[in-house]
Amino acid sequence: MTVITDDTILGFFASFRSGETEQDKVKSYLWGENGFKETLKPLKWQNYGQDFHLILFQVYVNPISYLRNVLREIESYRRKEKSIGIPIIIDEENFFNLNEKDKQKFFQTTIQVKLDLLKVKVKRNKLDLDIDKLKLDVDRLLNVN
Repeated sequence: MTVITDDTILGFFASFRSGETEQDKVKSYLWGENGFKETLKPLKWQNYGQDFHLILFQVYVNPISYLRNVLREIESYRRKEKSIGIPIIIDEENFFNLNEKDKQKFFQTTIQVKLDLLKVKVKRNKLDLDIDKLKLDVDRLLNVN
């Protein structure tokens, strides 16, 4: 059972392989003073509908190949928890070899792409989530043009 401690609609989880050298860097992008969690904190679930209390971005850092192969683009909606998990894989190819500006852009773009996938699921399952408003607010907070 997940315990939600605040009413922020977007959350972040990270999974690292043991000995992962980039842990601190990834953690600062997600939970640092200017990280995505803090930047997106003003987005409260009550402003977007009743079916989602948490959209959890699950960041997998350099996952083993088995895990990489079984992760779906977006998980199933958890009706009891009013939540959904959205996996994001980061590795040398798509993230660690980028400069700082491109790393920020990677997360911004990936979040938007994943919200587009969520839009399809919301529509298909007739869930109460104003995904268009959420996407606009995320764009505004992330300063996406």
